[in-house]
Amino acid sequence: MKQTENTGSASLQPYLSPIAVWALSVGSAIGWGSLVVTGNTYLSQAGPIGSISGLLIGFVMMLMVANHYHFLANRYPGTGGLYNYVKYIFGYDRAFLASWFLFLVYIAIFWANATSIPLFARYFLGGIFRFGYLYTLFGYDVYIGEALITLVFISLIALLCIKSKKITARAMVVMVLIFTVGITVCFVGAVIGGGSFGISAEPAFVPDGSAVRQVIRIAFISPWAFIGFESVSHSAAEYKFKHGNMFRVLLTALIVITALYVFAVLLSASAYPEGCSNWFDYISRLDEFDGIAGLPAFYAADHYLGKAGVGILMASLLALVLSSLIGMLRAVSRLCYAVAQDGILPERFSRLNKKQIPANAIILVLILSVPILFIGRTAIGWIVDTTTIGATIIYGFASAAVFKASVKEKKKKDIVISGICLLILVAFSVFLLFPEVFSDHTLETETYVLMTVWSLLGLVFFNYIIRKDHARNFGKAIIVWITLLAFIVLMTMTWVQRLNESKEDAVINDIQSYVENAPDGVTDADEDEFFAVQRQRLHNADKTSFMIITGLFGVSLVVLLVNHISMKKWEKKATKERDEARTVAFTDPLTGVKSKHAFALVEENLEAMIAEGDVRDFAVVVCDVNGLKMINDTMGHKAGDEYIKTACKMLCEYFKHSPVYRIGGDEFVILAEGHDYQTRGDILKDINAEIESNIGSGRVVASLGIAEYEPGSDSSFHDVFKRADSLMYERKMQLKSMGAVTRD
Repeated sequence: MKQTENTGSASLQPYLSPIAVWALSVGSAIGWGSLVVTGNTYLSQAGPIGSISGLLIGFVMMLMVANHYHFLANRYPGTGGLYNYVKYIFGYDRAFLASWFLFLVYIAIFWANATSIPLFARYFLGGIFRFGYLYTLFGYDVYIGEALITLVFISLIALLCIKSKKITARAMVVMVLIFTVGITVCFVGAVIGGGSFGISAEPAFVPDGSAVRQVIRIAFISPWAFIGFESVSHSAAEYKFKHGNMFRVLLTALIVITALYVFAVLLSASAYPEGCSNWFDYISRLDEFDGIAGLPAFYAADHYLGKAGVGILMASLLALVLSSLIGMLRAVSRLCYAVAQDGILPERFSRLNKKQIPANAIILVLILSVPILFIGRTAIGWIVDTTTIGATIIYGFASAAVFKASVKEKKKKDIVISGICLLILVAFSVFLLFPEVFSDHTLETETYVLMTVWSLLGLVFFNYIIRKDHARNFGKAIIVWITLLAFIVLMTMTWVQRLNESKEDAVINDIQSYVENAPDGVTDADEDEFFAVQRQRLHNADKTSFMIITGLFGVSLVVLLVNHISMKKWEKKATKERDEARTVAFTDPLTGVKSKHAFALVEENLEAMIAEGDVRDFAVVVCDVNGLKMINDTMGHKAGDEYIKTACKMLCEYFKHSPVYRIGGDEFVILAEGHDYQTRGDILKDINAEIESNIGSGRVVASLGIAEYEPGSDSSFHDVFKRADSLMYERKMQLKSMGAVTRD
């Protein structure tokens, strides 16, 4: 069943064409890193052939992911992308978990491209914004000038996205075409330029390493290269075309993205400065080179096409950065807009401006980004590394959602594709979360620290959601707590393992240096003292590790306890409200006996029990209070109400062990059971005697008919009720003959 956008008085309006969605997909996936980082990083880990092979494996993987988003977007075409899909398939709790990591991944990419603006100025504009030195953070010099120019850029981008969505879409198309054509032109120039080196893939892999392992390494981190292409799903409500075309749009985008990465890798390996024997020697000594020579892709463009090539790549790089900023800002703002509709964020972030744009959500992203401008590019690199883990989680959620939905719909092709993709992503997760098992430090230690902190913040924020969730959508599944706690434990263990390895390496180096450079005359006591110090260093490292693990685990348990208390509080309140509502719904407000609604439920249950042959003995007593209309007409409705209450009290006094229901103005039904059923004859005789004595006295007169359930004869509760109702009318005629007023 398809879901539609529901935003109250205003909603996102369709305006995106297929070419605009294609541009958003490509522009969101490719940014600064595709030319400046990816080529260098991939080459240093796997060489040109290993990098391309790993990227092609990643491409195949992303084809499966594209199929997932096509499958889901056609069924749940609202705003919010994966959050929206997971919400409808798995519920709100898992949707929160998906949105928590989605937000981290998308805003990390936005920050990475925002902070690349000063780097662009450093490389190509002579560092004109390097004024107002503030401090050095993690080895990176932070300047007020660079922070300000970055703030100006992202503010202008935000303003453009707030003021005009159509101009933004057109700008995306233009910028994507600029860098697609620009990178392709430089690559073709390298192929046909006839330079002294030409396109070379030698050595094909990093020397002294397993080729297979290198390919696998790139394949495992390849989701980072593609993450963002699926972000267009957050704008599904804004598509001005059939969602059935989504796969073709994503397929075309993936082909272009993969081709551009391959071009960047080959271009970066195709030329190297004098004094370097090959691309590997060049990449290994990259820190020795400044300016253009420090950027392999730009050095190659200059080598083959001269200044024109550098100019083309500069324009391409700027277009890459700007398109990624727009694409990620749109994705994060649409995600914030969607989750705000469900109360995860304050309601104001779900509002649209006059142009149906979530302006408040865009401003929120801008405000959250300002502090990032002052932490330095080194720390941003660690944050960006979290996208590798985040992408695996995101695509894992998508695979699981498709698997569950396709099993329900019996879509065999999608079951197979999502199942395979899910298994691969589980393997990716193991590789990334347990690097010590594979002796592969793909991610920096600080990345695991950041993921630990983010998971802990997730627990805290989830508590905030539970406490203000009056609709009780969240907190029903413990999976959020377990998952975030597991992340905290695993990330902390990996972080501590890295710290221990670092300490051990430092101790080994010191011991080796001591042994090799020990001066003459060193006594045994001196050696003992030296080694005692080294042992103490290792002991202190173990102690620090224990304190870190214990501290974070303790904090996590405290947060879990607070979450549990909040949930119990809400459950108690919800139970009380539910019981009160049930009491109101099942109780007749005038008489205090059970209501017509309560009788309907009992009737339904008895019908089912009779059909199954699992029924106890019972009898139905139908009662009609006589003369109510005359009392209302002559004495008023207040007197009539008192008359009904008196009649009800009489019925309750005689049928003390059976439920009494008021099913109409003057109609009651009693289900005689237990002791009342056993003595039904005597009860009916006694109550009828009182009623007959009341005739002419102004006291209550009522007509009662009783019928017992007869197994084998009665096929439904209605059969019993019908007989009792018929006997009630016979009794009414009998009382009329005695002088009772029976006209209603």
